[in-house]
Amino acid sequence: MRIKVGYELVYECPQPTPMLLMLNIHYSRASDIVVPDHLVTDPPLPITAYRDGFGNWCSRIVAPKGVTRISTSAVVRDSGKPDVVVPTARQHTLEELPEEALVFLLASRYCETELLSDVAWELFSKTEPGWNRVQAICDFVHNHIKFDYMQARATRTAFEAYTEKVGVCRDYAHLALTFCRCMNIPARYCTGYLGDIGVPPPYGVMDFAGWFEVYLGGQWYTFDARNNTPRIGRVLIARGRDAVDVALSTTFGPNTLTGFTVITDEMPDAA
Repeated sequence: MRIKVGYELVYECPQPTPMLLMLNIHYSRASDIVVPDHLVTDPPLPITAYRDGFGNWCSRIVAPKGVTRISTSAVVRDSGKPDVVVPTARQHTLEELPEEALVFLLASRYCETELLSDVAWELFSKTEPGWNRVQAICDFVHNHIKFDYMQARATRTAFEAYTEKVGVCRDYAHLALTFCRCMNIPARYCTGYLGDIGVPPPYGVMDFAGWFEVYLGGQWYTFDARNNTPRIGRVLIARGRDAVDVALSTTFGPNTLTGFTVITDEMPDAA
């Protein structure tokens, strides 16, 4: 299938404001891009591109005083298959793990392993190591947190999501991947597009999505504690330790987000 993705973000700034943007499709999907996702600004602005420490594509701009629109539209080829499920994927011992996976065992800004380690071992120590353990973590988090956009909070950590029992997709991901790290399973945060392909209505307002990946059986696998079922049509934008590393925009000055639209639609076969 082909999936049309895109967004429009509208910022109002009282003064020129530097911004870091992480809004391009991840390089791992480069061969699937049919129509490239060129970032467009209105008014037109100089854009500097770079890769961050995790390999994500990033851009730098200075938004002028007033209103700035940032947008793109792209088409991505996708297999149309749901997330891979491999119940036999095993958990590695620490000495077996590749060096690049070790950072995803550590605490990070939103993932306080030191506060949740005892909880994790109490809840999951008797589960079968490997895929079944990660799925048990997802089952717990999926049932423990109540999804509520009205109670979204940019500063909520994994420990706070555990104690408050409420949140949005990023909170599900943060809590689940923190539990995985506590159980010595490398886990990294992901953000990207995830539409309602293959999901029965009613549909909510489209937004960017947060999920996570774990290292099992010699490779990284996708898990999604928010939806807790294999989904079709994920389009990755960025990976990192947590939401800090994959923030869609980081602004260095006062601003107001006055418009926010995300598009993720399966295109008709004729297209």
